[in-house]
Amino acid sequence: MKRQGIKIAVVLAVSVAAIACGEKKQGDNQQAESALEQVKEEMNHSMGEPVASSEKYKKGDVVPKELVCMVNDAFMGKKQLEVEHDGKIYYGCCAMCQSRIPEDESVRYAKDPFTLETVDKAEAYIVMIGDNGEVAYFKNEANYQQFVAEAQVN
Repeated sequence: MKRQGIKIAVVLAVSVAAIACGEKKQGDNQQAESALEQVKEEMNHSMGEPVASSEKYKKGDVVPKELVCMVNDAFMGKKQLEVEHDGKIYYGCCAMCQSRIPEDESVRYAKDPFTLETVDKAEAYIVMIGDNGEVAYFKNEANYQQFVAEAQVN
């Protein structure tokens, strides 16, 4: 986190210097602004926290796939970036997630907490399991219901 703060400070300083001095070309200003946006996006992503929340959904609720960053496994409360891969639709919160989904098979799959079998996130039954937007992927609703029933017994 501290390192990212330093990155932001450096990028901001470069941006301000480029704009204030007027000696830089327009392209340099655009590069600095682009770098600033990228650092901000990386900070948002690396924090792994939902960027928005919704009182409509709470812990234990099924959540729409398009509101989940499937790389961070987090309910984000707003529509995510759509990524088509092998005829299936996945969702990510940023450009880095968008590029990672087709490249990294591990982010496209999760373990069903009930059966421990691997499930494809694009086909999963997604449930919010934490107070901070954490989600779990179940193969189907029946697995989720059995998971809840067993949790209540134990």
